[in-house]
Amino acid sequence: MSVSQSGALSRPQRVAGLILSGLIVAFLVFDGVIKLIPIAPVTETMTALGYSGDPALARGLGILTLVCAALYALPRTSVLGAILLTGLLGGAIATHLRVGSPVFSHLLFGVYLGVIAWGGLYLRCEALRRLIPLRQ
Repeated sequence: MSVSQSGALSRPQRVAGLILSGLIVAFLVFDGVIKLIPIAPVTETMTALGYSGDPALARGLGILTLVCAALYALPRTSVLGAILLTGLLGGAIATHLRVGSPVFSHLLFGVYLGVIAWGGLYLRCEALRRLIPLRQ
């Protein structure tokens, strides 16, 4: 990936960033909506992870997830959204660490999402590329 001194990227790189960001937003919207309902697997999983199976807690997490997704999706607030999303994913990672979840499928899933989210943002946000330039 070549970045010029001005921080401008090629069209394919910008499109790749939009695709990565779109995948993250789609996942977060899905995750947030199933927590708003909340369906039985959500409350059962929350209980298995050591949280109350209270639908109000699930709805609160759903709202938080949807707010992070919206902030991340909007260009003016995308960096703030990515920072908040990193915190949300960090909490998920800590939860899975605490209950001894499998490493590659559960524990590191938040890391995978975070890398995709920040990678997508890096490819679509010129200000972020100027702030954190990649050297050749």
